[in-house]
Amino acid sequence: MQSWDVFFRNASAGAPPGAAYQSPPPPSMTPERLPSAQALVGTQPSVEKLVEDHLAVHSLIRAYQVRGHHIAKLDPLDISCVDFDDAPCTIGFQNVGIYGLAESDLDKVFRLPTTTFIGGNESALPLREIICRLERAYCQHIGVEFMFINDMEQCQWIRQKFETPGVMQCTLEEKRTLLARMIQSTRFEEFLQRKWSSEKRFGLEGCESLIPALKTIIDKSSQGGVETVIMGMPHRGRLNVLANVIRKELEQIFCQFDSKLEAADEGSGDVKYHLGMYHRRMNRVSDKYITLSLVANPSHLEAVDPVVQGKTKAEQFYCGDTEGKRVMSILLHGDAAFAGQGIVYETFHLSDLPSYTTHGTIHVVVNNQIGFTTDPRVARSSPYPTDVARVVNAPIFHVNADNPEAVMYVCKVAAEWRNTFHKDVVVDLVCYRRNGHNEVDEPMFTQPLMYKRIKKQKGVLQKFVEKLIDEGVVTTQEYEEEVASYDKICEEAYTRSKDEKILHIKHWLDSPWPGFFTLEGQPRSMTCPSTGISEQALSHIGNIAASVPVEDFAIHGGLSRILKGRANMVSQRVCDWALAEYMAFGSLLKEGIHVRLSGQDVERGTFSHRHHVLHDQNTDKRMCIPMNYISPDQAPYTVCNSSLSEYAVLGFELGFAMASPNSLVLWEAQFGDFHNTAQCIIDQFISSGQAKWVRQNGIVLLLPHGMEGMGPEHSSARPERFLQMCNDDPDVFPKLSEDFAMHQLYDCNWIVVNCSTPANYFHVLRRQILLPFRKPLIVLTPKSLLRHPEVKSSFDDMLPSTHFKRLIPDNGHAATNPEKVKRLIFCTGKIYYELTRERKNRGMEEAIAVVRIEQLSPFPFDLVKKEADHYPNADLVWCQEEHKNHGYYDYVKPRISTTIGHTRPIWYAGREAAAAPATGNKHTHKMELQCLLDTALN
Repeated sequence: MQSWDVFFRNASAGAPPGAAYQSPPPPSMTPERLPSAQALVGTQPSVEKLVEDHLAVHSLIRAYQVRGHHIAKLDPLDISCVDFDDAPCTIGFQNVGIYGLAESDLDKVFRLPTTTFIGGNESALPLREIICRLERAYCQHIGVEFMFINDMEQCQWIRQKFETPGVMQCTLEEKRTLLARMIQSTRFEEFLQRKWSSEKRFGLEGCESLIPALKTIIDKSSQGGVETVIMGMPHRGRLNVLANVIRKELEQIFCQFDSKLEAADEGSGDVKYHLGMYHRRMNRVSDKYITLSLVANPSHLEAVDPVVQGKTKAEQFYCGDTEGKRVMSILLHGDAAFAGQGIVYETFHLSDLPSYTTHGTIHVVVNNQIGFTTDPRVARSSPYPTDVARVVNAPIFHVNADNPEAVMYVCKVAAEWRNTFHKDVVVDLVCYRRNGHNEVDEPMFTQPLMYKRIKKQKGVLQKFVEKLIDEGVVTTQEYEEEVASYDKICEEAYTRSKDEKILHIKHWLDSPWPGFFTLEGQPRSMTCPSTGISEQALSHIGNIAASVPVEDFAIHGGLSRILKGRANMVSQRVCDWALAEYMAFGSLLKEGIHVRLSGQDVERGTFSHRHHVLHDQNTDKRMCIPMNYISPDQAPYTVCNSSLSEYAVLGFELGFAMASPNSLVLWEAQFGDFHNTAQCIIDQFISSGQAKWVRQNGIVLLLPHGMEGMGPEHSSARPERFLQMCNDDPDVFPKLSEDFAMHQLYDCNWIVVNCSTPANYFHVLRRQILLPFRKPLIVLTPKSLLRHPEVKSSFDDMLPSTHFKRLIPDNGHAATNPEKVKRLIFCTGKIYYELTRERKNRGMEEAIAVVRIEQLSPFPFDLVKKEADHYPNADLVWCQEEHKNHGYYDYVKPRISTTIGHTRPIWYAGREAAAAPATGNKHTHKMELQCLLDTALN
């Protein structure tokens, strides 16, 4: 480069360092007019020294960019536990020697590399000034971690945001807005403390700048075109966020503190700091409408993360926002949970997957530097709680929460980053917790040093307002007026809250379903139309399922056999399990209902039966989804193999199902047993979500289940766990009425079925959408029955006017002569086929009736009674292949007993009680099966 050439010549010719740098000569200057080349002779060492010094300066600049955050003043308490002792930080004036520079070099001028923006308009600076500017950019109240990002453009973007001189200056207007927001945040907590000093509220004291932080992110995002923000957060600061960010009416929050208020809605409710919320309002900064929703969540930290992502994805999907420009998510975290809960990592891993990405999430960590009573030094193995985010190349902005201007700046940059690159970003608000874990807890027992320091710590609002008064931004009087004005708002709302007579949990819904319910939140009807479809529709969908609707598409030979088999079934008017599922999905899509099926390997199916995505054998990544070719105006079908996670993926699908009642969202476990890795989502959200948060959800869980001699981990979907959590009473025979079955479904917390025929599976999936309300559905799906020759259903069982059968009676010889029947066996699922085969082999078809209970919960009391009455002389047996302490026995026995008024005993036929769900030995498995069949039929 010409300019370097001039630089080296001048410097070598002995020009003083300050004068050595000249801008490049204009192109007209000829080589003859350059400084004399003679000057370079014999001065080689000094050129080398010059190059070395420049390289040293480059290294120094890079060291600041990589490790400046190690010495930034991030902790308001100044006792930071972030431990870099094993990697001392080699930057600052005192360390220039490490780079081969001397103190005497501090006043030399150096040419700046293109990888820094500290020069502003200047391209060379004295070393002293270079260091000063780097210290200002990277070592004050903001620590930036970004140099691990392997994208040059992204790194340059961040450098420009933090290195450009004067870039962090706030305008007068911004400072005044910031002060107003700090007052709201601080005075809200003080008001609650005055009114309810002995109540737990998990206040925000010590991190009051969270409120302006979130408001800045929302303002900036709204200016960038975002119309909906979906948030998830833990308990700390939640009431403040509801009041000052989402702008929930204050009286609605205050009346939650009144223990005498009755809840008006059904359900058992939840504590005030778990509730969700939905609010559409005008954003004053962008002058645009914005919808904010906060998803309700349990105490289980971080469990809400994937739920928020799923709901965000669904909102993006329904409004055609393919790039995440209109809908975005913000997740709040605590420091200890962010580092400690594995679900955080699982959720990050969904962030860039095609069917799960929400195009960038802004994560805000409220870093109290303590988890309940646990010191960070024993709570995590990494220096920062945020290190997990580095796995997806998310930049991490650490900021001292006692500097509201710095907080506001990094939040602005975070929102711009998300808007520019559509990738995740983390803001780490390093703060402290003024009180204990809750307001009644004593933190001094375990953290004496920290809490002595906190007692002396001046509040952030006080520090900030003193600074602004010094700067002449506001006067003491203006400040006091602003405080009095907010306090008055709180007092008036408090007075109004006294008038509230009842609590409405539906004021706390995080996602209304307009038009689905009546204004009172009731279903529009209490009937369900027939779930059957026309012969023509069955044939049409069946033919699609047997075809490859794309030209010149080479499919695998084994697959052509499967498709031929499907065509053959359609011509015979029957379907197997996979085809029945195809019929259910296809018919819903045709009616405009979006279907989304997700989970591990669901595209092909774990048992190679589904094949919803065809792969061209000759062209990589060329795929075809025949289900999307059913009709031109159909809804789209989403089928997606998930990351190898249960917890996050099930949470994600649950969130997706929240957004709209008019979609069928299914999650399939690879084997039913694996749902226990997602137990938290099942227990906290699916089973009890409606009771706690008046939140209906129609998610479907498909759990492959059945004892096939496949060993303890591939046999049982643990139906006993789902049944144990059902809210129906085993000891009460319900009042029977015409729409008994519907009322049962409406009152239950979820539906558990084990279908033994493809047609019944078809009906239960369609019923899920045709019901006038939504309940989670747990389906125990088969494995060996997928290809069992007897497990086929005729189209006749799926035509209009047909329905899901909660119970399938015996339709053989036994039913025609019920008096002669000596034994009535109740069972469910696959064991039915083994029982009937054995019964036939023993020639006992007249003496033994076998009845299948297809819907276990809510329990079909009415139909079971009908069967028991039909066979007056039979003894009653419950038969299951599962071990006695697993499966359905403990659930079914008391209910059958109640149904028959305890007049006959209910005998058990099945495996003995056991610790593991199944044996791993094929031979033992067969012996056990033979033994249980003997018991059942003898």
